[in-house]
Amino acid sequence: MGLKLRIILNPSSGRERARNNIEDVLAILSLRGRLERADIMYTSGRHDATRFAMDTDISQYDYIIAAGGDGTVNEVITGVKNAGLDIPVAIYTSGTVNDFATINHLPSAPQDFAKMLLDPVIKKVDCGKAGDQYFLNVLAAGIFTDIAYTVPSELKTAIGPAAYWLSAMKDFGEINDTMPLIIRNGDEVIKTDSVMFFVSNTKSVGGVRNLMTQADVTDGLLDVMVIKKVDVAEIMPLLGKLVIGDHINSDKVIYFQTSEFSVEAPESTKPVVLDLDGEEGPTLPTTIKCVHEAINLVIPKEE
Repeated sequence: MGLKLRIILNPSSGRERARNNIEDVLAILSLRGRLERADIMYTSGRHDATRFAMDTDISQYDYIIAAGGDGTVNEVITGVKNAGLDIPVAIYTSGTVNDFATINHLPSAPQDFAKMLLDPVIKKVDCGKAGDQYFLNVLAAGIFTDIAYTVPSELKTAIGPAAYWLSAMKDFGEINDTMPLIIRNGDEVIKTDSVMFFVSNTKSVGGVRNLMTQADVTDGLLDVMVIKKVDVAEIMPLLGKLVIGDHINSDKVIYFQTSEFSVEAPESTKPVVLDLDGEEGPTLPTTIKCVHEAINLVIPKEE
């Protein structure tokens, strides 16, 4: 029998590569006589992918395929978790930044993706949760971290990664705008002024492959990195440490692993909005936790 696929696709993702790639995958499966059913749901706005995932009758499908960028993947994962669906999820990313797919060696060529679907490994991976919202790769707050959801989708489609850099440049003037954070991790209480912080499920954040040096998507822990207040003169030395992987030892960085913690910014002059995988998330205060073995992820077999 052939595969039965529920495909949730962002047609504008990756300069519209997503649609072409999925069509190629389906053509390969059909030519091999291995495709029984493929229902494609096209997103056109925020929360479409979540709704499509939640509406899935898992008795009718072998996999849900999330086809798009990190934001599309986030919405599909959110829908799967909110609906309590126990179905393998295959991720075909073609967006501007694809941290989770990159770090997990998910295939990008249609031929390889089709091969993975036909001969898969199912890996249980963790995800994060902030309040009642999920994230698969990274939660972030502070300067630069609203770029993913404030850059117009047309600009990302037209010029790709350059859209992020152009938008980030305007934030350099805000390097002195700090968040007065209070972090509670078990019995430990951390109080600091921060320009940004990250909570990650994997090593890669924003295309930086080893930003979260100790992260593991299966360990039941989230990796937390807080960047303290820095002067302009301190930015380059910190970036230098980043290049050689020594940034977590900087006195400007707080780094720890945890399964659950809370964070607030009680003295902030404006709401601190969290970014979840490129999607606008809740505001502080919130509790952030790791949901262990949350998703059945389809990955390729090792060669």
